[in-house]
Amino acid sequence: MKIQYVIINFLILAAIIIIFARKTIIRLFKNRREAILRDLDEAEELEKTELPVFTEPMLEESVPENAAELAEAKKQTDEKLADIHSFGERECKEMRRLMIQKTRRKFFDALKTSVAEVFVREPYLSVMRAKEADQIDRILSMIKLTPGDMSYLRRHDVLYVTLTSAYTLDEALVKKVDEATTKLLESVNGKTSLWVREDPSLIGGLRLRIGDTVYDGTVLDEIYHYHDRVKSEPVTSEDAYGEVYAAFASQARIHSPEIRTYQLGRVIQISDGICWMDGLADIMYGEVVEFDCGERGMVLDIQPERIGCVIFGEYEHIDSGSPVRRVGRIASVPVGEGLLGRVVDPRGNPIDGEGYIHCTEKRPIECKAPGILDRAAVDKPLHTGIKAIDALVPIGRGQRELIIGDRQTGKSAIAVDTIINQKGKDVICIYVAIGQKDTTIADIKDKLTKYGAMEYTTIVAAPASGSAATQYIAPFAGTAMAEYFMYSGRDVLIIYDDLSKHAVAYRELSLLLHRPSGREAYPGDIFYLHSRLLERSAHLSPELGGGSITALPIIETLAGDISAYIPTNVISITDGQIFLEADLFHEGQRPAINVGLSVSRVGGAAQTKLMKQMASSLRTKLAQYRELADFTQLGSDIDETTRITLDSGARLMEALKQNRYQPLEDWQQALLLFAVSEGYAREVPLDRMDSYEKGLFPYFESEHTSLVHKLKTGAKADGTLLSEMRAALDGYRMGE
Repeated sequence: MKIQYVIINFLILAAIIIIFARKTIIRLFKNRREAILRDLDEAEELEKTELPVFTEPMLEESVPENAAELAEAKKQTDEKLADIHSFGERECKEMRRLMIQKTRRKFFDALKTSVAEVFVREPYLSVMRAKEADQIDRILSMIKLTPGDMSYLRRHDVLYVTLTSAYTLDEALVKKVDEATTKLLESVNGKTSLWVREDPSLIGGLRLRIGDTVYDGTVLDEIYHYHDRVKSEPVTSEDAYGEVYAAFASQARIHSPEIRTYQLGRVIQISDGICWMDGLADIMYGEVVEFDCGERGMVLDIQPERIGCVIFGEYEHIDSGSPVRRVGRIASVPVGEGLLGRVVDPRGNPIDGEGYIHCTEKRPIECKAPGILDRAAVDKPLHTGIKAIDALVPIGRGQRELIIGDRQTGKSAIAVDTIINQKGKDVICIYVAIGQKDTTIADIKDKLTKYGAMEYTTIVAAPASGSAATQYIAPFAGTAMAEYFMYSGRDVLIIYDDLSKHAVAYRELSLLLHRPSGREAYPGDIFYLHSRLLERSAHLSPELGGGSITALPIIETLAGDISAYIPTNVISITDGQIFLEADLFHEGQRPAINVGLSVSRVGGAAQTKLMKQMASSLRTKLAQYRELADFTQLGSDIDETTRITLDSGARLMEALKQNRYQPLEDWQQALLLFAVSEGYAREVPLDRMDSYEKGLFPYFESEHTSLVHKLKTGAKADGTLLSEMRAALDGYRMGE
């Protein structure tokens, strides 16, 4: 009965809404409905916009007749994309990037179709057929058994050999291949089984596969490598297809097919961004593989019978049983000056919609850290512009300083302010966003752009919407980009925001790879993962150029628990930590640095002599204040000495407060700390300390220019300089 009453009441309520609120509902959703329908119509039109497939009778006609249609289709696509008003600027840039990728794929689909049509006609058919005997000789001169083949023969005795061509081969050539491969296998007491196949999709040429190794001299492979060379180049012309086709045609007229060697494997199973493969017996950890659909992945697990691989892109297009190709290199990213001012994904591809990135060099994402003899002492400060950090927990160039604290306590704010403060200091900045929201990353880019910091900054974005594989490689990719500048003698600041999410991504990959779990389900090598990452940050010796990488990893704690597994791991790796306390944050202390738990193991070596002098007793005074404040919070009667100590400590805490995006120079921080410590602000109400600070610096810059010049040198203040500072502070009145 109760259920019946509920149903009856629901129907009555629905009827009332329909009768009395129908017009209101229609009015509220009318505009939204029209926008959605308009977007769907435009999306359908974009999907219907197909690029023409060109079929040329001869390669001599280098530019297709229908190139004008392609230019017009591209122009219409750009116009439609620009007219999508229902999307924001960021969404439009992303859609444009995807459209360019789609257009590029169509370029090379059309190229492959055009070349296939040409090579089945004369005279190219005869030319290709005449080169078959020469190709066979060249391939047979290259064949050899790999360690993987030898291992396979010990278990199976027979090694399969496959000869594939675009046309029917002469029996004499087949017999020649059979004799050569049989002789090769008999030399190691093995047997061979030759298979001969005909595959018109190869367009022309020959392909010989021995075990996992492929010796490829086909036109299809030539197109593949040509595509690989130019796929990242910008589409700058309306006749991009015609240019690509003409360039390939000019090469084809004088080209003798090159024999390339690579290895092929097979997909066994694919799920959740993890692929299991067999074959590829000689592959190494960290190598890149390419799937038949064009997606790429990286080897993360090698077992006797199978290989585990993480996939960077979309894995839904990868089928079980499809071939997978060994690319032949360790996972790498582009590096260089062209990355500055850009937002890229962990593979170095631009995702900010601002066009092609001109980088000619690459570095592997995994690289050996500098040895002890290659390092120099950390003795040069990296100023954050934040009073509480530069005075209490100074950071030096080449140091690894951990920023740790609960969620929403200002960890990322410290990182962004530090980047902004590097303007004009010849420091390159790399911001690695791991597991952050797309909107958060976009806001950070907007702030850095607003304050002129993006021109020397690169953002490596692996957002929460991305795969665990891209989040895993993001900090390694960012470090590789930073190492390029370090080994060029430059100073670099790199921020990992944050390594907690990086550890979670690696845990996900490890569990999917069926690795045994350890403490808190993290794999046992999670400590080694972060240590080999952070050890790459260093200050190089003068013999190696004297460059440096300063690392600011960020770790998120739960309820202030710094004794958890990941926090303790990273604390033991780094050279100190800045602990942000949630209680201080909620009390209004910004930045909410806990002085007792924060430490820099470099210490005064990362401070100017002036700052070291002015901040020498600051930590002790703050510790005394916190102890007395806790002791007297329940009491009512305190003596005069205690009251003076509490009042001085409260002013120091107030002086250390700092708003976002307002970094201070080193001399300004030192001057303010001296003024407050020496009691020149004792008459200033606590709620007016901010006004006191804002008036202090302009007063010195206008009235005591020579004194400011001396302070900017950072030299230790002698008796004369201290006297000048005291006299100037005596003459300062807030508001004057």
